[in-house]
Amino acid sequence: MAVTLERARRVGCTCLKAILRFAFMVANNLVAIPSYVLYLIVLQPLRMLDSKSFWYIEGVLFKWLLAMVASWGWWAGYTVVEWGDDVKAVSEDEAMVLVNHQATGDVCTLMMCLQDKGTVVRQMMWLMDHIFKYTNFGIVSLIHGDFFIRQGKTHRDQQLVLLKDHLEKYYRSRNRKWIVLFPEGGFLRKRRETSQAFAKKNNLPFLKHVTLPRLGATQVILKTLVAPQENGTPAGGDAVIKDSKSKGLQWVIDTTIAYPKGEPLDIQTWILGYRQPAVTHVHYRIFPVKDVPADPEALTDWLYQRFIEKEDLLTHFYETGAFPPPKGQTKAISREMTLSNLWLVGIQSFAFLSGGMWYCIFQYLYHCLF
Repeated sequence: MAVTLERARRVGCTCLKAILRFAFMVANNLVAIPSYVLYLIVLQPLRMLDSKSFWYIEGVLFKWLLAMVASWGWWAGYTVVEWGDDVKAVSEDEAMVLVNHQATGDVCTLMMCLQDKGTVVRQMMWLMDHIFKYTNFGIVSLIHGDFFIRQGKTHRDQQLVLLKDHLEKYYRSRNRKWIVLFPEGGFLRKRRETSQAFAKKNNLPFLKHVTLPRLGATQVILKTLVAPQENGTPAGGDAVIKDSKSKGLQWVIDTTIAYPKGEPLDIQTWILGYRQPAVTHVHYRIFPVKDVPADPEALTDWLYQRFIEKEDLLTHFYETGAFPPPKGQTKAISREMTLSNLWLVGIQSFAFLSGGMWYCIFQYLYHCLF
């Protein structure tokens, strides 16, 4: 009986904690997202007079919103350990980030582990499934200039044209630095069987922990954002080159996310915190963009090779609990990523104070008008 009561107590505590966390998340969204939108509406005159300053402020607010999402996991004990190359060294350069995709928690993990990488978070662009547009965060991503891509063969060609137009219009005009995409085109559990069948048919390696990536978006990004002196083609159109002093895309950051026991965190877990504290492991490998082939066939082979390497990395991780050391070294060095609780509390406080301020403003206007 004592064991049963103890278990019931633990379950009850977990449920209560999940309810309280969910209530806090809802309140957080109800004040933070409208405040973000209202601040930017008020700042529209600045956008016309000095667009660079406007997008700087927008980027800071965007980073703080992502930090709020990161705080939900951080305070639940979902932390990150990083391996491989130190991406802080290229945080001020333009880079394309290729990430394996296992669950909705992958995005939250990136929102957390990129917080301490300088200006990256406020100057990054995300490529995500179009369904994300209809979530609570969709309005924020629309304003920030992220791109929502619709999956499926019937939409593929049109989506790539739209992506190219989007990059030319928004990427450098808003001073973006990093662009993040998931080349697998969906979650591992949904695409694995199809990918394995395709691999078998085309005599490609059998992959269990990742799927074979799709070329389209990666190729469009490289063609559009790589500087002309590196690939011989205009980088995003004449207008973009004329208005930008950018060196163009300089790096490809191959990012591999691994979860303990191969059990990914999803957004529900991130919000409710009902799983025990867990450490997510993120491995980075940096490639100069000049080493990435432009020819479609060669680029496909190069991209496939990256995901074959991801498969090897993840296999090693699931067998040993650590990523393998780089070539020529005997030991892999990990780095624990940390966030400041004081900073997170400050950002959350700013959000709730902003919500209160806007409420008072609208109450005042309502009484003046009516």
